[in-house]
Amino acid sequence: MKKILVIGSNSFSGSHFVDFVLKKKYKVFGLSRSKEPSSEFLPYKDNKNIKNFIFYKSNLNSPKDNLKISKLIKKNKIQNIVNFASQGMVEESFFKPIDWYKTNLIAIVDLIDKIKKENIKNFLHISTPEVYGNIRKTIYETSPKKPSTPYAISRLAMDYHFESIMKIENFPVKFSRAANVYGEGQQLYRIIPKSIMKILKNEKIILDGMGSSKRSFVHIKDITEGYYKILKKGKIGHSYNLSSKNFITIKNLVRKICKKLNVNYKKNVIERRSDRLGKDFIYKLSAKKIYNELGWKASTSVDHGLDKTKKIFLEIYAVKIQKNIFIKNRTF
Repeated sequence: MKKILVIGSNSFSGSHFVDFVLKKKYKVFGLSRSKEPSSEFLPYKDNKNIKNFIFYKSNLNSPKDNLKISKLIKKNKIQNIVNFASQGMVEESFFKPIDWYKTNLIAIVDLIDKIKKENIKNFLHISTPEVYGNIRKTIYETSPKKPSTPYAISRLAMDYHFESIMKIENFPVKFSRAANVYGEGQQLYRIIPKSIMKILKNEKIILDGMGSSKRSFVHIKDITEGYYKILKKGKIGHSYNLSSKNFITIKNLVRKICKKLNVNYKKNVIERRSDRLGKDFIYKLSAKKIYNELGWKASTSVDHGLDKTKKIFLEIYAVKIQKNIFIKNRTF
């Protein structure tokens, strides 16, 4: 049976990737620093191949845990690894930057140093478009990197470290940078689920910066398929952007959500002039490379994706809202 290690399996994208590769009949080893959250956030819990998944609670900031991960890889002869682990939350990274540098750089450097001599064939590192900074032009994989936050700097530093050990020690790393991801089971502090939940709870939605920033939103189903294509067929040492050609302001996105839930935008939304610290205006990623090389493109429209997301949230969370059980989840 094919084997794969998913680091950060509790994360939104990580949990969907676990579900995806279980359907591909992989034996999946999942790692996260916290225990598994509620099943609403873990799509693989309903997978018919769940017996092929093993979860380990492991903190990358612990050298002892990283040594255990190395032994796990060696014992099980794992050759495919996908790394979703990171300390997120851009604005917060300004206040305790050392935490971001420890988790996003030092911890992963330590892990890679312990596993780089194992027989790994494919290592996909999930990076972020934040490394490009606030660039309004179309962004290609070769575009200059101009990170503007401690979060983005920590992520880019790790990218550069991977590039160095790839060149010097032939470490088989590949990179992906995805546009805004959304879908069923996303953590509730993200803009789409947060807006839905606020409306359902009859609370105001607050839009920083008047909701003027633009983003491409790509459904998790499309993103997961892209990650898998990069892992299996992407070129070692190469980066791949994943995005759609459609961009929407946060304000217009929330308008769509309000319309789908039959509420008045003006009555339910507060537009605040000040924006979040360090927030970039747009990431205009080009996905031409992954389309030409691997045949991937975003196929789910925002309208269709929002309908799917809304349906799941209404089915799963309606009872919890009525009972005032509001799950807060920030696992990585």
